[in-house]
Amino acid sequence: MPLAIRDLTRDDLADCGWSGGPLHLAAVAGELERAEAREVDYLAVCAPSGSPVAIGGVDFVPFADAGYLWQLAVHPLLQRCGIGTLLVGALEDRIRARGRFRAELRYEEHEAGNRAFYERLGYTAYGTVADGWDQQLPGGRIERYETTCVQMRRELQPLASAS
Repeated sequence: MPLAIRDLTRDDLADCGWSGGPLHLAAVAGELERAEAREVDYLAVCAPSGSPVAIGGVDFVPFADAGYLWQLAVHPLLQRCGIGTLLVGALEDRIRARGRFRAELRYEEHEAGNRAFYERLGYTAYGTVADGWDQQLPGGRIERYETTCVQMRRELQPLASAS
């Protein structure tokens, strides 16, 4: 299936319910405002129909010399098909395009599959940090979710210049 990578738009959010609940989509909408200010880049990997099958962002604010990958999601029916690798590669290209040569990310410590995925892409774990966010439970109640995240990083090579 041919895939296209482009900037995520507000119009895409209606097709991204698979990536998280209403609070998550509201957070993504807020990040799209930050994208307009060039603080972040937020990408969509799209099926031929134009609908996103993966989304994720790179935040340029937390680190002066790196990009922070976050909110990465691949449609559950399409996981383990190489789409996540494609998304991470595109986000790393955005980091390089801004003249930065390190990518940082976090994943939840209990998600062993995430560690294997990121290690396969060349990321190295260097610590853990407490993290948390609000989540909406069935019935609409909002609850704080607390977790421990593993911090990972990867040094990036500059993009090869076209000759």
